[in-house]
Amino acid sequence: MPSPSGVQPPNPRPLARPTRLRPGARVAVVAPSGPVPEERLEAGLKILRSWDLDPVVMPHVLGRHPELSYLAGADEERARDLSEAWCDASVSAVICARGGYGVQRMVELLDWTAIRAAGPKILVGYSDITALHEAFAVRMGLATLHGPMVGAQAFHQDVRTQESLRATLFEPESVRTLGLETARTMVPGRARGITLGGCVSLLAAELGTPHARPSARGGLLLIEDVGEEDYRLDRILTQLLRSGWLEGVAGVALGSWVDCGPYEQVRAVLQDRLGGLGVPVVEEFGFGHGVTALTLPFGVPAVLDADACTLTLEVPPLV
Repeated sequence: MPSPSGVQPPNPRPLARPTRLRPGARVAVVAPSGPVPEERLEAGLKILRSWDLDPVVMPHVLGRHPELSYLAGADEERARDLSEAWCDASVSAVICARGGYGVQRMVELLDWTAIRAAGPKILVGYSDITALHEAFAVRMGLATLHGPMVGAQAFHQDVRTQESLRATLFEPESVRTLGLETARTMVPGRARGITLGGCVSLLAAELGTPHARPSARGGLLLIEDVGEEDYRLDRILTQLLRSGWLEGVAGVALGSWVDCGPYEQVRAVLQDRLGGLGVPVVEEFGFGHGVTALTLPFGVPAVLDADACTLTLEVPPLV
């Protein structure tokens, strides 16, 4: 039954939240997907150091696969970097250097037994890192942060992007209400659920794989993408619909759709495929591959108000 406020309670349980960072914390930088140019890596490290963090760059972050130039080193190397970073007791957070492609090739190679034994830590990334968000949610029950990466231009150039991540890491109680002024109502209403999402193409690609999340039921789905033409977004969303993965989703917030074509064409697809779900939908919410990329937690209970165009976290994203 609806609660007195008219907001449906969430079905899934919130995930375990890792501990916030303190000044002087050691953070590991990994490249589980594509290679990052050294100058972009250094620009991001400079920002982390200005926050009084101690970043350590894992051995293969600047690596390249000998044959596949879109990968930052061999699958085993990228997996080893992430496993070792997570299992290092001196490391409080793991921040990805960039997305691109490659997580799905290495996620089964991670030492999940050791990772679970090491316990919760902060994981930050977006784009291809969606596959890691899903893996840590399903295999470890851990809340993660959909946020800017060390080598991302938005992180280097946009103060609001930087501040969103900094505040989330150090002062998580200060970022309980999220959303940019660009946000608009696509379908009105309010809904409560557990946040999840990322790059929608990666969510579709996860279907049928080992340990994949069975559905988005009871969740507030936060999705975006890059470089997917309108008909391809149609195909991706249609696959999620046909598979039943979207059945029971509580609400949807839409982020950036960079290089996906004119926004009105993209919007028509989003409205057509998501508007019939009967749940609140907000567009242009301000996360993903855009000029400004807010940091959003996955695995946290929240209320999506499509009329006010806000996402209000019921608890801070970190403890």
